[in-house]
Amino acid sequence: MANLHDLFGVAYPGLRHAHIGLVMTSGSLFALRWLATLAGARWPMAATWRHTSMVIDSLLLLAGATLWTGLGLNPLAQHWLGAKLLLLVAYIVLGTVALKRGRGWMARALCGIAALALLVTMYTVARRHDPAGWLRDVIGHTAVATTLAQSSTLPGVRPLMKRRSAG
Repeated sequence: MANLHDLFGVAYPGLRHAHIGLVMTSGSLFALRWLATLAGARWPMAATWRHTSMVIDSLLLLAGATLWTGLGLNPLAQHWLGAKLLLLVAYIVLGTVALKRGRGWMARALCGIAALALLVTMYTVARRHDPAGWLRDVIGHTAVATTLAQSSTLPGVRPLMKRRSAG
């Protein structure tokens, strides 16, 4: 009889690919709906498209939570995951403003751009396992980033990022 660890090991590649595919689908659908609302279309707010987005996003969250649990990740110890989850909340807020809550075309346009920028940032945070994501290329490796990477509120948890040696 296989244990849960063995089952997760078998399921991991499929879950990872599902998560990545759902991220791309969700982001693409958001961008399409957002651009259409900016153009004055009404279809993006129809129940069918809203519900489709909710189903995709729910499956995305389920796949992500399954990966998070199966890999034993802790957003308080793995700062990149904590940063990604905070960015996710900001992305959701900006996305809702961009699609329906924004007062005026300009507010919706700026919130949509910001939401897509956060989506790219979440991608780079996840790929690099670095809370700064693509911003690391802009700000470089600073003492603050090193301190953040090495600090942990949980005893016995090793930092994910190692201090870079000079030279």
